[in-house]
Formats: sequence, structure tokens, C-alpha cells
Amino acid sequence: MKINQASIFFLLLLTIFTFNSCKEIQSENPKPDNFVDLVYPQLDSENSRWFFFSSASRPFGMVNLSPDTEIDGAWGSGYRHKTDTIKGFSHVHGWQISGLSVMPVSITSENETGVFKDFYSKFNHQAEKASPGYHLVDLERYGISAELTSTKRVGFHKYSFPSEGSPAILFNLNTLLGPSENVNGKMEKIGNKILTGELEMSPTHRRPKPFKLFFKIEFDSEISAFVQDPETGNYLVFMDEKNRNVLMKASISYTSVENAKVNMDSELNHWDFQKVVDESEEEWNGFLGRIKIQGGTETQQRRFYTDLWHPLQGRRVISDINGAYPDNTGDNLRIGQIPLDPAGQPKFNHYNSDSFWGAQWTINTLWGLVYPDIMEDFVHSLIQYYRDGGLVPRGPSGGNYTYVMTGASSTPFIVSAIQKGIIKEDTEFIYQALKKNHMPGGIMEKAGYEHKTALGGGFKYYLNNGFVPYPIPEGKFGGHQDGASLTMEYAYQDWTLAQLAKKLGHKDDYDVFALRSYNYQNVFDKVSGWMRPKDVEGGWLENYDPYEHQHGFIESNGAQSTWFVPHDIGGLANLMGGKSKAAEKLNHQFEVAEKLGFTAGNSHSQELHPEYRRIPINYGNQPSIQTAFVFNQLDRPDLAQFWSRKVVDKVFSGLSPATGYNGDEDQGLMGSLSVLMKIGLFQMNGGTENDPVYELGSPIFDTIEISLHPQYYKGNKFTIKVKNSDMDNWLIKSSSLDGKALNGFTVRHSQIVKGGELELEMGQ
Repeated sequence: MKINQASIFFLLLLTIFTFNSCKEIQSENPKPDNFVDLVYPQLDSENSRWFFFSSASRPFGMVNLSPDTEIDGAWGSGYRHKTDTIKGFSHVHGWQISGLSVMPVSITSENETGVFKDFYSKFNHQAEKASPGYHLVDLERYGISAELTSTKRVGFHKYSFPSEGSPAILFNLNTLLGPSENVNGKMEKIGNKILTGELEMSPTHRRPKPFKLFFKIEFDSEISAFVQDPETGNYLVFMDEKNRNVLMKASISYTSVENAKVNMDSELNHWDFQKVVDESEEEWNGFLGRIKIQGGTETQQRRFYTDLWHPLQGRRVISDINGAYPDNTGDNLRIGQIPLDPAGQPKFNHYNSDSFWGAQWTINTLWGLVYPDIMEDFVHSLIQYYRDGGLVPRGPSGGNYTYVMTGASSTPFIVSAIQKGIIKEDTEFIYQALKKNHMPGGIMEKAGYEHKTALGGGFKYYLNNGFVPYPIPEGKFGGHQDGASLTMEYAYQDWTLAQLAKKLGHKDDYDVFALRSYNYQNVFDKVSGWMRPKDVEGGWLENYDPYEHQHGFIESNGAQSTWFVPHDIGGLANLMGGKSKAAEKLNHQFEVAEKLGFTAGNSHSQELHPEYRRIPINYGNQPSIQTAFVFNQLDRPDLAQFWSRKVVDKVFSGLSPATGYNGDEDQGLMGSLSVLMKIGLFQMNGGTENDPVYELGSPIFDTIEISLHPQYYKGNKFTIKVKNSDMDNWLIKSSSLDGKALNGFTVRHSQIVKGGELELEMGQ
């Protein structure tokens, strides 16, 4: 082939252009195994709540440092993407807890007299950067650049002040902040660079006792003045004007100032800001990298790791690095001590946590398979509450019970950890602790937030009549007193406890709880074909509409909740006239729900379109998020694969501040559901039977590699290889495990955790 000079010149230009184009594309892609670059913290932040958003935080960190644009209430507060004004940087965004809000300001003659009340600043998202472990914003009012990072218990701030004005930091210790009021704040200066103090979180409807936060502040430059405002009680700290770049460390503790000092000395004994950012990125990459994916679009990959990030941050450590923790379960606050291992380190962390209501379909599976170390930690924490206060909590806050939601929702979580071999010691003690919650005097008796009585759960009717009536005759005690849902929850939770009783050889207990697990049948109306509330006399609720929201059903309607029988779908199908009829009924519900996007939307959309509240299946809240996989139990795995893929596409594929979870993302429950659906693994009963079963769904990636924790599982990794994983190819045509064809669409926990390769060939 003859090539002339013009051809050579053209080829040279083409080579240069191609090289530069590839270079540009490569620069936009994340570094290999740098999963942090794929996380999009602003997902759904237009609709977030106090504990939803995270940036400058470690996994489950006590400190969750981020900007607050709204500070009124637990809902609609914290970082709200559409609000363009920052009201402070606070360190605690947890379930019913908040605290230590600070704001860097530049003091001039124009603002020096009113700064304690007028200090908010506009900011621009274009000049903002947020990623796991780091946040950067510019405060336009002051010309201040603020960078945030943290260790687990210490917030680290880097402020660049303008050349004009006096650099200062406002400590807004007494303020409404998310779910509660911060009050009784006080602070003192220790030397020229150190501040110490405390504040109190006032009681809330859900957390009825006050809760204290203690802190230590340290600067890299000297304090020039220290002023307290007599009206607000807040403090303004002026920094040395020679230093326009200020570093500040803020360590917190819920036990004492001294332990706040210990936390800082142990976790952050230097001033290298970038080092902490890098260490945080490394820690996050370690957690996120336990699942490695290949294939899919960039948006799908980013959404996946954002979803995976969510269940690793919402529930927060409340114990100090030395194991001290606040015990508020008694009449007076007590400082407890977590047992130490032979090396003198605490054996586990203690946690503040929203309810485990709905966790059986989400973190039970995700943590149990990918993060067994985290699951073990949480089990020990829940049992520590039992040791201190006599009950295993549903969702503890401020070192005490909140009685959030209903039933004994922690039972499936703990039973799953035992069945998966994560918890091996003290199982008899743990069983007795769980059993107490399922008996008179236990937590099942209490309705949501029922702190002083035990009538709202209708438990005596459940025991005596086999169902909880609606309405409960005693009247209003707590919330969520919807009898049909309560009956079904108790029945499922009883079944999970029966599995543990069987494992431990408690035959009589097994018989009792197994029998109670059939109580769901008592609220199924064969005439209408739906679960239906009964009154105290056993009569069906009149003028019953299965699509009416929260009419005997908790955060749902009868159509959604009818399928809440995770432990006995076969029995439910028999009540409906057989599996074929049940599948036909559920398929119709999905067809109707698809037209509404499979979610009930938020309150605004429901006001505009009331039909959303009447949706037959809602993937925006927990009560019906298992329904696509019900088809597996009805001998229609094709429909499980079809509808689960449809739900992923409609509900869990967006990547913007305006959307993401289309409802209620309770501390990672919906994020973990999204992850499980995208890798095609699901556990209908929450992994609570012996050698738990994983049902197969319709994975969206070519390769999914799960690193198995070596301290818990013998295998190195479990890999899912997917052939023809195009979005149109939703159906599993064939499947094999380690080269052997699978009989059916399930694998056992024991098969997965010994390592191996699951191969799926997809089609239509």
C-alpha cells in the first residue's frame, strides 16, 4: 500500500486528536477502585430529611458534618438542595439528635452588632463539591471558602477568610436544629487555642428525655477575642487577624468533655487536613469496594454506589473511642462501658438508630452478606440496650428507647445474624431477650412512641383473639394503631422467633410461636380477597376500600399490605384460591401501579394527584417493597424478574437532586433494596430460616463481585456473571453455580459464602 505525505500528515493529526480525546475521557472517569468518585451525595436532596444527607462523615460516624439549609423539624430539614442559603455547619445529623452548629463569618462595621441573629449566607452549587468524607462550599456573603472533613468522632474544618474584615466563628449552641431545640449551651476558653463546652438536645415526641452533647474545639491559630451574646447565649470567637486560613477541630462525645478530648487525641492528633480527606476516602473505598461491578452505563454505576453508600451512614455511633456510652434507659442518665477485648479495645460500638421496621428485606440481606462485621456490631449494641433497660429496642435514640414504629422489628434482624453464623456466642441469652419482646411486658405491647403505657399495640387481643382489632377499644395510645397491619407484623415476627427457638431446641416455644405465625389468616377476608381490618367483636370493617391509605394499615393500604406474609406466601395463596389466582391478582396490581411509577410519591404530588395515595403497590415505603419477589413463591419467577427490573428502571435509576427514592429512605433501607434488586439477590423472609435462601432476580450488570469477609466466611469472593445483560433482557434463560445447572431460582447462604461463581444467561 502506497502512502503519500498528505496521508501521513492526516494520520498524524488523527492520532493526536484520538490521543487527546481519550485523554479527556479518561480524565473524566474515576480512578480504578475509587468508588467515592461514583457516589452522588445530592441524590434526592430536594426531598431529604434531617438524617438523610451526608458528606463529611465516615461510615456510621458519630460526626456527620455538613451544611444546613433548613433547620426546622426532622422532615424537610438539613441539606435541602433547592434552598440557596446556609444556616450553619452542624456535626450531628442522626435519628432524633442534632448538635454543634457553627458558622464562619467575616465581621465588619456593617454586621458586627447584629451577627448573632443575622449570619446566614447564600451559596452556589456551581462552586460546591461534596463526596463521601468531604464538602466544599463558598459562603458568598462573606467571601469565605469552607472545607469540611472528619474522622469518626471529630469534625475538621478549613476556612479561608477574605483579606478584609475580622475572621470569626459563630458557635450557635442554642438554636432550633432539625428534630429538636439545642438549649443550655455553654462554652469556655482554655488557653489561647482551645474551647470546651456542652449543649442539650431538648426532648421530642419520639425521644422524650433530654440528651447532652459535649465538645472540645481546637484551632491551629490563636483566639483574639471570645464574646457571648446575652440574648441568645451564643458565642462569637475572633481569630488572630494575621491568619486568614484557619483550621478547626471539633470533637464530640455524649458522655463528657474529657471523653471528647480522648476522642480527639486518639483520632486526630495532627493538623494535616488533606491527610484526613485521603484517609476518609480510603475508608469509604474499602466499604464500597466490597461489591465491584462491571458493565452498565456510567449513570447506572454511579447510582449503584450512591445506593450502596446510603445504608453505610444513617445509623450513627454514640460510644466514645474508649467504649464509654450514654445509657438513658433508666430513671437517670448513666455512663456505661462497653466490654473491652484483651487488647483493651471496645468489643463493639453502640448506636443511635432509626427503626429496623422493613429491614428484613434490606439491610438484613445486604449487611448479612457483604457487611457481617457491621451486622454483628449492631446486634451487640441492641442486646446492650436489653442488658441496660430490659428490652431489645426497635430504634434507640439518645441512649434510650423511642418505640419508633411497631412490633418487635429487631427480632428478624438478630435472628438472621444468628442463622448466617455471624453471631455464635450467647445465643441462648439473646433468644431469651428476644422472647421477652414477644410476650406480655415486651415491646410488642407498645404502639409507636408509646412511652408510658402498653395498650396501643393491642397485644392482648392478638394473644386472646388471634388478631388486633381496628380501632383498638382503649383509645389512642401512641401511633400506628392499625390493627390489620399489627396482626400481620406480629405473625411474621413470631415466625422468625420460632426459627430461632427450633435452632436452640426449644420445642414448646417453637410450637407456640409457629402457631401464632398463622394469625395473619384471621384478617384475610375471602369474600373480598383482601386483608381487612376487624373490630373488637370480630366483625369486618364496613364500607371497606382496600385502596384507602392508612385505614387499618400502617403507612399503606389494604392492597399493598395484603402481601405482607413473608413467611407463608403459599398459605396466603391458598386463601386466595391457589397460586395461579394469586399471581394473576398481584400481576394486575403491578400493571396498575406501573402507570403511577410504582410509588405513591411525596405529599406534594399526592395533593396534586390523589390517585397516588391509592396505588396498589408502593416502592416508596417499606410495607410492600417485597412484592415483586412474591412471584417466585407463586411459581412465576418470570414475573419476579420482569417486575423487579421494571421497578429498578422506574424507581431506582434516576440521578438528580429532584428524585432518587420517591418516598421514605429510612437510613439506607431503600438504598439497600435498590442494591439488592440490581445484583439480583433477595430474601423473602429476611434470611431467618436455617441456612437462609436467596432468591434470584434480574441483575443489571455484566459482573458483580462480592468480597466475602474473611473473619466470617470461608470463601474469598462470590461472583455473578451475567450474559446478555442488556436492559431489554430481563429473563433468566439458564443459570449455573460453579458450572452445575441450578434447579430453580434460589441459592443457599452456605453456597454463597464458600465462594464461587453464579452464571446467568439472560434473554426475553
